[in-house]
Amino acid sequence: MAAISSIHTALFAHLAFWISGVALAYTFVGYGALMRWLARRPPLEHKVPDQPLEVCVVIVAHNEAKRIGPRIENLLASDYPPEKLRVLLVSDGSTDDTVAQAQRLDPHRLTILTQATRAGKAAGLNAALARATGEIVVFTDARQRFASDAIARLAAHFTDPSIGAVSGELEIEASSSATGAGVDAYWRYEKQLRAAESRLDSCIGCTGAIYAIRRSLFTPIPSDTLLDDVVIPMQIAARGARVIHDSQALAFDPQTLDPSREKRRKRRTLAGNFQMLFRHPGWLLPWRNRLWWQLISHKYLRLAAPFFLLTAFAANVALTPRLFYQATLALQILFYAAAALGFLPRSRRLKVLALPAGFVFLNLMVLRGFLLYLTRGNRAGWN
Repeated sequence: MAAISSIHTALFAHLAFWISGVALAYTFVGYGALMRWLARRPPLEHKVPDQPLEVCVVIVAHNEAKRIGPRIENLLASDYPPEKLRVLLVSDGSTDDTVAQAQRLDPHRLTILTQATRAGKAAGLNAALARATGEIVVFTDARQRFASDAIARLAAHFTDPSIGAVSGELEIEASSSATGAGVDAYWRYEKQLRAAESRLDSCIGCTGAIYAIRRSLFTPIPSDTLLDDVVIPMQIAARGARVIHDSQALAFDPQTLDPSREKRRKRRTLAGNFQMLFRHPGWLLPWRNRLWWQLISHKYLRLAAPFFLLTAFAANVALTPRLFYQATLALQILFYAAAALGFLPRSRRLKVLALPAGFVFLNLMVLRGFLLYLTRGNRAGWN
């Protein structure tokens, strides 16, 4: 009986190790490679419509007095017909001079909505869309700035009636730390993946700092929504429209992806992924969502990655009497040791530590995001 039990334990350990390993390889390497192979078609061409569409740019801001003036000026200075471009600012319970600074700007092209109490970004977006005019709505934040042709590039795609949303591309300042460099690499991979998904059909989610939608396709989102830039595009895709990515529609962010700054944002976005998973289970069904496979592969398998990593390590320990598994365990230990060194402040010049440190950091953030979702995910939106 003991021999049979030992065989069963070894078999279970083998299955756990290889299933976890294959799942991780597919999630972080295989899906991207497969998507690039499937999407072997030329990149999107920039089109110039005969008649420019009316565009409304929406910003939800809280206490952004120092940045709101230059930000709105940047948008109004875009290379787009002035009579076709408006900005709608939602002041979300601001207690500083955000509204006063905005009121100094062109009142004919700027609308200001003031929410007396802070309700969060999702509530602000719902309020804005209830007042927005024009055929196209562009979403952005107060911190970034747009390239002069970004709005024109986004709007041009909507001459195709099949397009429901367009994501631009966010350029972020390079990080100086090893962990931050690893996160930078992940962000570059993410943008490449969205471009490939876009060529095949639709990308899963948009870049919250720069994306546009067809206003008629907007559906109000729950006020506690944590991940509006994925939920809104997914709602649009679920209605049959395409969500595409334009890598030439650029926004620029002065803030780096250093872990000290990135922790809070990643916790929120990953908690938002868990919220979306449990709130929209129908999106996992092939007969209800044509993008179900991409959604699972791009978003949800990453949520399971920390658990696959733990399982692979534990199963590997159980299999160490075998020479092959001694080697794989040594490689795992070496990888995690490199990640730990990458977390140290003086490791910033050691590029070899960037990917391990960034990878482990992001998976730790998945666990922290799950904890945030369990504790507050359905009680408070993104403030």
